[in-house]
Amino acid sequence: MIPKTFKEVIDLGDGREISIETGKLAKQAHGSVVVQSGKCMLLCTVVSNYQAADVDFLPLTVDYREKFAAAGRYPGGFFKREARPSDGEVLTMRLVDRVLRPLFPKDYHSETQVMIQLMSHDEDVMPDAMAGLAASAAIQLSDIPFECPISEVRVGRIDGEFIINPTMEQLKSSDIDMVIGASEDSVMMVEGEMGEISEEEMVEAIKFAHDAIKVQCAAQIKLAEAFGKKETREYEPEAEDEELQKKVKDLAYDKVYAVAKAGSSKKERSEAFAAIKEEVKATFTEEELEEFGGLVSKYYHKAEKEAVRNLTLDEGLRLDGRKTTDIRPIWCEVDYLPSVHGSSIFTRGETQALATVTLGTSREANQIDMPSYEGEETFYLHYNFPPFSTGEARPIRGTSRREVGHGNLAQRALKGMIPADCPYTVRVVSEVLESNGSSSMATVCSGTMALMDAGIQLKKPVSGIAMGLITDTETGKFAVLSDILGDEDHLGDMDFKVTGTEDGITACQMDIKVKGLSYEILVKALMQARDGRMHILGKLVETIEAPRPEVKSYAPKIITRIIPGEYIGALIGKGGEVIQDLQKKSKTTIVINEDPETEEGIVEILGTDQDGIDMVLKKIDSLMFKPEVGSVYEVKVIKMLDFGAVVEYTESPGNEVLLHVSELAWERTENVSDVVNMGDVFDVKYFGIDPRTKKEKVSRKALLPKPEGYKERPPRNDKDGDRRGGGDRRGGDRRDGGDRRGGDRRDGGNRDRKPRRD
Repeated sequence: MIPKTFKEVIDLGDGREISIETGKLAKQAHGSVVVQSGKCMLLCTVVSNYQAADVDFLPLTVDYREKFAAAGRYPGGFFKREARPSDGEVLTMRLVDRVLRPLFPKDYHSETQVMIQLMSHDEDVMPDAMAGLAASAAIQLSDIPFECPISEVRVGRIDGEFIINPTMEQLKSSDIDMVIGASEDSVMMVEGEMGEISEEEMVEAIKFAHDAIKVQCAAQIKLAEAFGKKETREYEPEAEDEELQKKVKDLAYDKVYAVAKAGSSKKERSEAFAAIKEEVKATFTEEELEEFGGLVSKYYHKAEKEAVRNLTLDEGLRLDGRKTTDIRPIWCEVDYLPSVHGSSIFTRGETQALATVTLGTSREANQIDMPSYEGEETFYLHYNFPPFSTGEARPIRGTSRREVGHGNLAQRALKGMIPADCPYTVRVVSEVLESNGSSSMATVCSGTMALMDAGIQLKKPVSGIAMGLITDTETGKFAVLSDILGDEDHLGDMDFKVTGTEDGITACQMDIKVKGLSYEILVKALMQARDGRMHILGKLVETIEAPRPEVKSYAPKIITRIIPGEYIGALIGKGGEVIQDLQKKSKTTIVINEDPETEEGIVEILGTDQDGIDMVLKKIDSLMFKPEVGSVYEVKVIKMLDFGAVVEYTESPGNEVLLHVSELAWERTENVSDVVNMGDVFDVKYFGIDPRTKKEKVSRKALLPKPEGYKERPPRNDKDGDRRGGGDRRGGDRRDGGDRRGGDRRDGGNRDRKPRRD
């Protein structure tokens, strides 16, 4: 029996559509949809346990995977099976998670899993832009408690015109690549990279995306109504006690407010807050704490949050004593590590990042192998966040999703400033050594200085800042916070990170936790962020004003040469013997890539010793050396023969040619050594290919004056005459006319050969 299906179609304009369908696949999941655009198909399922987990948070897992079969490809590796998620998949998971998580009830603690799978790929559709829509649509069809539908779209801008969900090819011409997540009435998440755009242009792009998202939210509601929206499941909410909450607030609020206003350090403040919490708990008996100790802790943190927020809204003061626009003290240093290609330290308050730069050839490019994208990155950034940076001791189990996301943000911030003609593959690694505030923005700043220290000719330096927002919807008060602390990140209504040059924004990441944030407040926050960025940029430029003119003496230099495709084989040699021997002798790394369009060879030579690089360049020149007819070249004798000397062109070592004994001098030469010897250097004239010998011909005598009274020898006639006396080569001796076939070569005697039959 064919199952009944339900479908809604969203018109994207310019002939493109997105369809949402349910009822055919994965019906045992609590909600499932297939989202399709062109040939691209995503299957999304959601399941949530009916029993709450014994935790005080939402155990939500968002999983996004791309199946290689979707693109008609095999997974790489030995086992030919999809394994751990790629960085690209992790980044998509984070994009979806950040929009979904705030819309579940605060007291809903059932383990919930959203799974999104790319089942069919279309080269003209970027699937990550539809993942948020698929996740929300699946939840709308379930009985899981969820506030309202959301969606995500990608925005590009080509020639000043915004476009929703551009293709990969269109993005190459776009100066904006942003993913925006929103509900029908509120923008909730923004992440992307830009080509130095203004704050006003960024807000315009967000508005454009929000209009498209409203249409997609309406389509989800229509689909759920047609399918038969399930009643939201009942679950046991967290216990509440208003009287207890008031008591805890009365005990804690004023004390917390006083500590917050004192402007102490993170350690002092944490200890003081912990002491207040213990004082509050001490007012209860052991039996009371055993019964509702969890609520006491919950209400204490609620009072702490309220006190800190009110301090900022009412007095314009913050936890560390700063005003809302103040930036923490900054100190920087470059060239800190003596043996790396580039390094820097950026310290802002209690946040510190040490960045290193490593230079390499195209062989070190980061290979990306996903069903939806294959390619490589010649600039990439890795971010490490060890537990000691926050004074914690915990096990390290691989690279976290957070590290992948923060590293990607910093990479996007910087990559547009790497010049297109940079010959190196560049790897930046940020080691976060202290953290109380945005370590990703510290990474951008330290990365900028490390690149300049390494001699990478950045177009412009880039700085970054993390901002916060506190609002009071009842009074209309709000405060925009520059350079937020870690604590302010949690208690605020919006946290956003903005990076850019003096001319515009290069990347951003924004999470908005308050509903209905006005665009006016958003613009004000972005403009305040710009002021902060410029202040931080000034500190970077004070430390290193411009990129070093050259890479460091111990860093590898790279030279790129283009050679015709016909010479690639000669440079590599049989079994690689030529290139391997050359690398060994020159102490360089040589990489050869073939341009598929021109079929030319792109040769990269990487080495620390200029003499070694010059050796490789000379070898390439010698392979491609082509003497011109009529030109004069300096040669060196490298081998003596009875009938001439083998010489090599001094400007192209290894290029050899025979100088025949007859071309040594005008006089008759009996012995080659009478005229030249091993190692002699002199000039010769190049005559091209000799039509008689079919070999290259050079002459020394052609450059010498003819001796007085010199007589030219009669021209040779190979067909009718002897080479010296004019005798017939077929019928007579070369000297006295004897027949070569019928008689002796000198006296005409018969050599017992059969007479020629006429």
